[in-house]
Order: sequence, then C-alpha cells, then structure tokens
Amino acid sequence: MSDLTLIDLLRRRLRALPHLWVDGALALLVAIVQVWPLVSSLDSYGGRWDWWGYVVAIGASVPIVWRRRWPVTVLIISLLVGALYDLSDNVARQPIWYGALVAFYTVAACSPRLPRIIMLVATLVGGLASVGSWETAMRGVALFTAAYAIGRAAATSRAHAAELAERAARLEKERQLEAERAAERERARIARDMHDILAHAVSLMVVQAEAGPVVVRSNPARAEAAFDAIAAAGRDAMVQLRRMLGVLKEDEPEAPRAPQPTLADLPALAGQVAGTGLDVRFAESGEPRPIGPDSAVAAYRITQEALTNIVKHSGADHAEIRLTWEDDHLMIDVTDNGRGGGRALPSGGNGLIGVRERAAACGGSATAGPRTDGPGFAVSARLPLGAGR
Repeated sequence: MSDLTLIDLLRRRLRALPHLWVDGALALLVAIVQVWPLVSSLDSYGGRWDWWGYVVAIGASVPIVWRRRWPVTVLIISLLVGALYDLSDNVARQPIWYGALVAFYTVAACSPRLPRIIMLVATLVGGLASVGSWETAMRGVALFTAAYAIGRAAATSRAHAAELAERAARLEKERQLEAERAAERERARIARDMHDILAHAVSLMVVQAEAGPVVVRSNPARAEAAFDAIAAAGRDAMVQLRRMLGVLKEDEPEAPRAPQPTLADLPALAGQVAGTGLDVRFAESGEPRPIGPDSAVAAYRITQEALTNIVKHSGADHAEIRLTWEDDHLMIDVTDNGRGGGRALPSGGNGLIGVRERAAACGGSATAGPRTDGPGFAVSARLPLGAGR
C-alpha cells in the first residue's frame, strides 16, 4: 500500500470517528505538551513549579473539546486563560499558545467571514499589546497567521471537495435521466417497428384471405398460394414480434436478437408484397455507398409502410420501389398507380406519420402525396448516408 493510500485511509478512519472523541484526544495532546515543561524541569530553587502554571496550561487546552461547536467562544477562552499564565512568577518559561492556535485554526476554517476577520484582528492586536518582547510578539504573529492561513486553505479544500461531490452527483443524475430518455426512445422505436410489422402482415393476410374464396373453385392453385402467403406473413410477423418482445423483457437482457432488416432485404419485401397480386418492381440507380445502420433500418421501414398503405388503401395493381444513390444521401421513391390519397403527409397519427418520424430520426426528410405525373400516390424519403459513409 502506498503512502498516499495509507494517509487517505487514516484520514477516512479519523473522519468516521465522532468529533467529540477526536477533539478530546487533541485537547489531551495539547494539554500534555503545555504541561510538559512544568513536569520535566525544576524551578530555580530546585523545587516544583507553582500549581498555577498547571491550572492555566490545562485550562487553555480543555476548551478545544468543543472547538467545532463554538469556535469563537473556545478561541476567546483559550486566549484569556493563556494570558493569565504570567500572574505567577514561579512557572516555567513558555508561551501558552497551542490551545489558542488550534482554536484559531478552527475559527478560520469554520466561522463566517465577519467573526473570522474580527477575531483575526483582535488576536493579533491583543497579542502584540500583551507580549513583553518584540521577538516573542513576532513569533506569535507568524504562528497565528500561519494557523489562519492553514484554516482558510482547509475550508477552501472542503468547499472544493463538496462542489466536486455535488457536481458528480448532478452528473450521475443527468446520466441516469439520459439513460431513461434513451430507453424511452428505444421503446418508442420498438413500438413503431411493431406497428409496421403488424400493419404490414395484417394487410397482406387480409388481401389474401379476401381473394381466397373467389379463386378457391376457379383456380385452386392460386387459392393454395394465397393461403401459403397468409401463413408466411403470419410466421414472419410472429418471428419479428417475438424478437421485439424479447428486447422489451427486462428479465432477459441477454436474449439473442436477430438483426434488423436493411436495404438488402428490400427485394424480398417486394416479393412478399407481390404475393398479394400487386405487381411490385424494384429498381436501383447510382453507385451504392456504405450507409449508417439507422438510415438502413429507416429505409426498410419507410418502404414497408409505403407498400402497406398501397395494399390497404390504393386499389393499385402496380407499384415501384426505386433507390437513387447520391453523393451523401439515399433517395427512396415508392409509387403506385392506384386511386391516391388526395392529401399530403399528415402531421399526426400513425401510418404515414411514421415515415416522416423515421426519416427525421436519422437526419433525413420525407414527403407523401398524389403523383404529379399520373394517377396514384408517391412516398419519397431522403436519408443521409451518415456514419456508414
């Protein structure tokens, strides 16, 4: 264990003790130091020193026990009692300063500014006026000034430590709040994913189920394909929902997570939607570039939401997914030849609003509305390539 670690350990042990015990031990030590010249030497006649010296030495030291509770009072008592030492001629030559020095340090470290300054001036002026020799006076001024400086340094250090502790607590609280906000954002993202998954799967299943009775007699093979598409859509939805619910379970933080769908899954998505009888074409232009994971997931979900709306609302028989790679953005256009919605991207609710939210979440933008080049509806999103660039 290093010296610094040992000192810190001893300091923590002392701080853990009751203040009265620590100050009592300090008062006993000061009293022993002040009494020692009286018990370790004899007077000029070879006898013991006068009892008065013992009384003053102990009386100036004992008040240190209560120095933290009444610092100014203890300093005044120590100074006044110490000044009585020379009333007897038969005492050892020594200054009764140690108790007052400890009390003066406590005043400098613990007292408010005004009492502290008053006691500083009163102590120095009183000491200069009462001490006999100039040499002793200068030594007293130096000692009391040093005690005051050490006390102020200790107070400043404690204030700085308290400020650091408060700042650390505030930062920890902010970190916890940010973690909670991040968890809320993640849960909101999962909720949007669950909406997309359910809306897409249910839309495909409804379309296939409605077509099933019509073709079951006239075209059994197509009816069988419709039921297979219903089962496939249901299984896919169950797999994705199970993954989402696994993420939400707090008692299974290490649950395995399947990767989120990305741009590479768009052709498969187009093929899945084509099973409903909608002719879906996938096209890509420009040079593919690396793209950030957030933008990649957003691209898939935006396309999925647009296709779901086509299946549910447009009455279209043809749709096109087009990716256009630009220098720092990816353009996604999903168009159909159906009836069209007759209105632009809404400002609230679910459905197409999720397109706007997902695009904005990764720093992009999205628009939706009737096509200008013919019948149908168009959803366009512009996503940054982001960190993957």
